[in-house]
Amino acid sequence: MKNFLLALLAALLAGACSAPKQPDTATLVLYNGNFFTADSTLPQASAVAIRGESILFVGSDSEAKAFADTATELIDLQGAFAMPGFIEGHGHFLGLGQSLQNLNLMQTTSWDEIVTLVAEKTKSTPEGEWIEGRGWHQEKWNTSPGRTVNGYPYHDALSAASPSHPVVLKHASGHALIANARALEMAGISRETSDPVGGRIVRDAAGNLTGVFEENAMDLVTKPLEGWKNKRSEAEKQVAFDRTVELAAAECLKKGITSFQDAGSSFWEIEQFSRLAKDGKLPLRLWVMIGQPDSTEYPKLRDFPRIGLGNGYLTVRAVKAYLDGALGSYGAWQLEPYTDKPGHLGQNTTPVETIRGLAGACRKYGLQLCVHAIGDRANREVLNIYGDVRGLRWRIEHAQIIHPLDIIRFGPQGVIASVQTIHCTSDAPFVVKRLGEIRARNCAYPWRSLLNTGARLANGTDAPVEDVDPLPCIYAAVTRRRADTGLELFPQQRMSREEALLSYTIWNAYAAFEENEKGSLRAGKRADITVLSEDLLNCPPEKILTAKVQQVIVGGKLRSGK
Repeated sequence: MKNFLLALLAALLAGACSAPKQPDTATLVLYNGNFFTADSTLPQASAVAIRGESILFVGSDSEAKAFADTATELIDLQGAFAMPGFIEGHGHFLGLGQSLQNLNLMQTTSWDEIVTLVAEKTKSTPEGEWIEGRGWHQEKWNTSPGRTVNGYPYHDALSAASPSHPVVLKHASGHALIANARALEMAGISRETSDPVGGRIVRDAAGNLTGVFEENAMDLVTKPLEGWKNKRSEAEKQVAFDRTVELAAAECLKKGITSFQDAGSSFWEIEQFSRLAKDGKLPLRLWVMIGQPDSTEYPKLRDFPRIGLGNGYLTVRAVKAYLDGALGSYGAWQLEPYTDKPGHLGQNTTPVETIRGLAGACRKYGLQLCVHAIGDRANREVLNIYGDVRGLRWRIEHAQIIHPLDIIRFGPQGVIASVQTIHCTSDAPFVVKRLGEIRARNCAYPWRSLLNTGARLANGTDAPVEDVDPLPCIYAAVTRRRADTGLELFPQQRMSREEALLSYTIWNAYAAFEENEKGSLRAGKRADITVLSEDLLNCPPEKILTAKVQQVIVGGKLRSGK
């Protein structure tokens, strides 16, 4: 009997030594930090204990360390500011990755500079291959491009610089492009080509092509480009896709983003995201909208939503549609004509009844509807289609120019305004020129007025339209001031510091039905955390722009930083 008891004791001791960590033992503790939790029940803390991919405890250093044992990793944040990982509330994930491979024209300041960049690109590009770029904006050039139509240049210099390569350069907004003569030839476009519904081929008074295409007219050029790309094998397409995802993810993590809400991907692209998620190859979390399907594709919606694939790294539960274009390219659909383009009301890019039909399909299949609307006419039409959508959390993407009679509808109807605060300061130089002083003051980027109605806001950059970096977006939200010139656009509509941070964390999570999983630091939620060098709640406004991302943790694992 004695020997039996000794053997039993030895077995128990051996089992204890090899037993896994207890449920209340942390794998990682971050301490000595200045945590903004985005949780109203515990707004601030100094430490977070993590077990695996989830938060175990939020509170004081001593309490968090009580969850540690000899195998727990301890990280001293040395007083640094920490917060829930940034959630990009509206961007184009693959577009971001592609922008890192194609010509990036965001920082260009003249048409001559762009032409020179294209000329250089031709030297390293095999003859006949397409050259792509994005990011130019005629309102941001500091020298004249010469002859113009509505501020747009003619393609002549571009065509001379690249006679043997078809070239397509997208506008910063993504709602216009300029193509060279070779691309026009390959697309079969001539003076006689008619404008499509919801788009414009920009011509001069004599009917000559400038090479610029707005809204739906862009398809005339991009379809042959896509046809060229589709000549690749399926394996080649997947390799290119994976590389694009890798580049986009690295750029996001470097800038503190742990989740990304993608504003529209095709069914094929969604299948590729699903493949990567199931293989554990997505380093940050993606929430994806299905890019605007036509009515023949509605039956495909029955395969959705897909929630939490790859252990919470991919969710597809929304549909994206476009009702109008962009303000910078005169595509925003307005109630009254543009001040600097008399008689022009913008573009209704998708018939209202088509959007109404899509809304019915989304109700049928239990999907969120997210409609791009920038002009005040577009916002009114979407609000009319939506009606009362409290509980459905349907979104208006951009919600930039809104008539005061429609601003007051957002909160009561339960419509989420998915805004991009950086657009306000980026567009500031031409907003009054497009809309006039009174309309701009009362209708443009009305965040405070929307919040006063009880509306929910989400925030993002619309990358690659803007840099995916959240910090300039937060700076714009709290100042409405350009960092380069100091130009302010109606600062009475700005957000508070806390609201700006909430709009990039828990408010974005709410807009995706994910507020119980992420967006704040609370026990049981996903351990997604960003650590920065500046206290974004209290530092001088200019310090927001110079803050450095020190560490990024996704699912309890260090993904970027020291």
